[in-house]
Amino acid sequence: MLAKLSTRPAVRRCAGASALALALLGAGLPAAAADRPQPDLSRFYRQKPAWGACEGPDMPKDMQCAKVTVPLDYARPRAGTLDVALARYRATGQRQGSVLLNFGGPGGAGVAELAAEGRQFMDLTDGYDVVTFDPRGVGRSSPVSCGEGGDDLASAVLGKEADLSRPQELLQRLRQAADQCARHSGPVLPHIGTVNASRDLDVIRQALGDDKLNYLGFSYGTRLGAVYAAQFPDKVGRLALDGVDTLTESLAEQGVAGAEGQQTALDDFLDWCTKDIGCPFGQDRRAAGEQVLRLVRSLDENPMPTDFGGSFSGQDLVGAIGQALYSKELWPSLERALASLIEDGDTRRVLAFSTGGIGLPRDRYRTDGGLVDAQEVPADNLPAALMAINCADDPDRPTAARLTKDLKDLRAAYDEASPVFGRFRLTQLLMCYGRPRGTDFIRDRVKNVRSAKMLLIGTRGDPATPYRWTVETARRLGPSAVVLDNKGEGHTAYSSSKCVHRKVNDFLLYGSLPASGSSCPADATRERVTSDDTG
Repeated sequence: MLAKLSTRPAVRRCAGASALALALLGAGLPAAAADRPQPDLSRFYRQKPAWGACEGPDMPKDMQCAKVTVPLDYARPRAGTLDVALARYRATGQRQGSVLLNFGGPGGAGVAELAAEGRQFMDLTDGYDVVTFDPRGVGRSSPVSCGEGGDDLASAVLGKEADLSRPQELLQRLRQAADQCARHSGPVLPHIGTVNASRDLDVIRQALGDDKLNYLGFSYGTRLGAVYAAQFPDKVGRLALDGVDTLTESLAEQGVAGAEGQQTALDDFLDWCTKDIGCPFGQDRRAAGEQVLRLVRSLDENPMPTDFGGSFSGQDLVGAIGQALYSKELWPSLERALASLIEDGDTRRVLAFSTGGIGLPRDRYRTDGGLVDAQEVPADNLPAALMAINCADDPDRPTAARLTKDLKDLRAAYDEASPVFGRFRLTQLLMCYGRPRGTDFIRDRVKNVRSAKMLLIGTRGDPATPYRWTVETARRLGPSAVVLDNKGEGHTAYSSSKCVHRKVNDFLLYGSLPASGSSCPADATRERVTSDDTG
């Protein structure tokens, strides 16, 4: 999910692995849309962005914004278009082109992230314009939504244990949720997904005036980078992929691995928290773990009202905790947020970790494909886009009969992976039911890529994208993949490891690659920051 590049909360990509989950593998589409013979796209490749000041009160004055127009459907470019939002910091040194950033998700809006955290990439302006974008369906680029109550439908999917004894009722809820998302997302939904986003990336590359794509992708952004390399191998410049995604494991498998990784991260957080007198779970480590589980179950049974309307359930809490666990820098904030929830019944600080948008869920969308205003991005765009893109990228759709047969075993497997995160992850898997099958292009075609060398960074203690995915993806991509082994902790490494930061910059700026298999040591452990030390 979204790479954690800062102390700002952000949604991350769902990740994971399980033998049982293999039972849900289904047949994919015969071919991706991008494989079909394409009509003339020259008018899209002749664009030049009109850069200007970025609108909005939180936009840095030295950041510029623009847009490019892409086909809604690359197989039928005359059938409609949509605009993709761009943002950049201009090169301050001798310009050698542009480097594009994708912060992950799927569902992460690049423009807002660059505005908030652009300082982390200023080294790259020594040679590049640093550019990012809101992928189709995300942020200002025709954002998808599930409308008002969409989150309630999703959280109700596994709301009670009794649901498992009434699978037909569960499947009906899943189909209702899929239909509601389709109604509120507009014409972009059937054309969302990484294969089309990669094609948009190539239009952006040409619009920026670059012969080759220079790219830095985090978490899900590594999937996008790998797909681009497979689709446009002769256009690959310097690609760096940090927090490497799987290209082969199904969403079912990914869900279990994600639950296991997040449970490990939660255990590490509780080890840390219970050493502090201010820990809301006390100082008994074993009891703290039991308290977290009881809190989740209690809120599932009796959700709390929020200041924003609606309710706050145990699964809402699990989602928020999951976001905070991707970076140790967020642990003090998480500790304080949980204390506010437990001691004062205040959900605001916890909700801050999972808030995904600016506006309210919407009942209307633009039909002309134009950019929406920042304040009109629906509040549920991040989770809605995450689900839509992951489902569009995954060809597996178990039948109703198969789901009915396997549901209890799946629930048991996910709960075994994590008593806290298992149900949340299983819900995300099941939410693809009722949607069209996704493409099989990624699983079947993104391999043995004959492109320029790509740098893949894997972190040993990454709770979202296990290190083994870096090794497996590198092996799958072939000799073009160079692996950098980061011995640290946390999701992605560019912002948390000085060694990785330096090596990635050396590659992007100067073309200097480390030897494949070389490593970066973990950065020295910082002193503990207690809840009284930060504001």
